[in-house]
Amino acid sequence: MATTPSYLFQLGPLPGALEPLGLPVLAGEPVDAIFAGARPAGEAGPFRLLSRGDWLVGFAALPLGAGVERAARLGYRALLGAAATRDRHLCRVWNYVPRINEHAPAAEGGLELYQAFCRGRSLAFEEAHGDGFAARLPAASAVGTEGGALAIAFAASARAPRHVENPDQVPAYAYPARYGPRPPSFARATVLGGPGGDDVFISGTAAVRGHATVAPGSTAAQLESTFQNLDRIAAACGIGATAAEARGAARFVRAYLRHAADLPRTEAALRARLLRPGDQVSYLRADLCRAELNVEIELTVLGAGPGARHPC
Repeated sequence: MATTPSYLFQLGPLPGALEPLGLPVLAGEPVDAIFAGARPAGEAGPFRLLSRGDWLVGFAALPLGAGVERAARLGYRALLGAAATRDRHLCRVWNYVPRINEHAPAAEGGLELYQAFCRGRSLAFEEAHGDGFAARLPAASAVGTEGGALAIAFAASARAPRHVENPDQVPAYAYPARYGPRPPSFARATVLGGPGGDDVFISGTAAVRGHATVAPGSTAAQLESTFQNLDRIAAACGIGATAAEARGAARFVRAYLRHAADLPRTEAALRARLLRPGDQVSYLRADLCRAELNVEIELTVLGAGPGARHPC
């Protein structure tokens, strides 16, 4: 199956100002236009910053010479510092971890690389916000890439966010130790109120009930479980009884697939269960945070709810 390079955001005013992700696009849009029109706003450590309205957006590609845990810790330290110095609240983070299901060398602790990443990220949050940092964790995703660097992008707003959990899932930051020495540091969704409706960021969502994987290795069953979770999160955010009912000025969907051969099944399922006319959707080939997961879906709705100026 032919693929095209994937890009994170259209960063800056020039059409060619794109940042590569290291994820093949199987179908749909290769560029995420959530922050289209953002303008350069300087740098903060490894992060290139952009701004649009009250949004501060940043992107960094961090070398892994000292291991993914150290790269994550230093990257998040810079990320949190950039948001704090610009008086912004962290709302959404996208993480792209090379070889996410492989293990680090014994000299670096031998952890699965996702678990090592989670430990570095968690330690950075704790350094910045103390023992109660879980209350400030934003929506996030973490998937594996074919690139050679840890890529992190973030969005922070002058508006104070509300972080939301799925009633059917244990919060990721409360997972038991079987998932690693430090649990994942993210909320299931983040909501920001505004005069034109809510901006809602639903994290990468997969087939997890409680904290256990549903139907390991079964894409069909995992798609059904994922849609159920998306519906529960959308309802908890207050934007609709189901994710498909969440209207807004713009909606962005990303589906990450471990196996490219699952594309036709996933496209059909999204058309039937989630997508609305006008949605921007991308299907990407990626390894996921648990080796037994085959699919993960994230949803962003801008201007959601009854107050939306331009409902779909």
